[in-house]
Amino acid sequence: MIIKKAIGKFLKYGTLVSSFCFIAVTVIQIYARFFMESAPSWTEEAARFFFIYAMSFAAGLAMKGNYYVKFDVLYNKMNTKQKYILEFIVSILTILLFIGLTIYAIQFVKVGILERSPSLGYSMAIAFSSIVVMGVFITIYAIWDLQKVIKKLKP
Repeated sequence: MIIKKAIGKFLKYGTLVSSFCFIAVTVIQIYARFFMESAPSWTEEAARFFFIYAMSFAAGLAMKGNYYVKFDVLYNKMNTKQKYILEFIVSILTILLFIGLTIYAIQFVKVGILERSPSLGYSMAIAFSSIVVMGVFITIYAIWDLQKVIKKLKP
């Protein structure tokens, strides 16, 4: 229970900080375009990095809160047992998909270690790590969802 709360707080604050930084950098860029000779080149790249991280943190929160879009036309026509079986299958497939994504994202981060971003000069592994963040936390929440489904399936 403590781990679930800690992960939720981490994702919430990660989303808030990333979003705030995205807004701040965007405001700096807008100000510079109107009141300076030229906007600093780093602001656009920094805004992208912050936006990517905001979405990566928020993806885990969306999984936690069950906020992803679901097509429930067929689902609503199923009986309770069929719904639980479908939820089980969806949870398993989600876990497999995001474990695979995370494994390949880690390889992607390794490739990005030597690459540098054009304006900021930071390692691209920083930007690519956002995919790992998203994959890990969606997988964690999918596993917890699977545990809930398994409890429902047991008589």
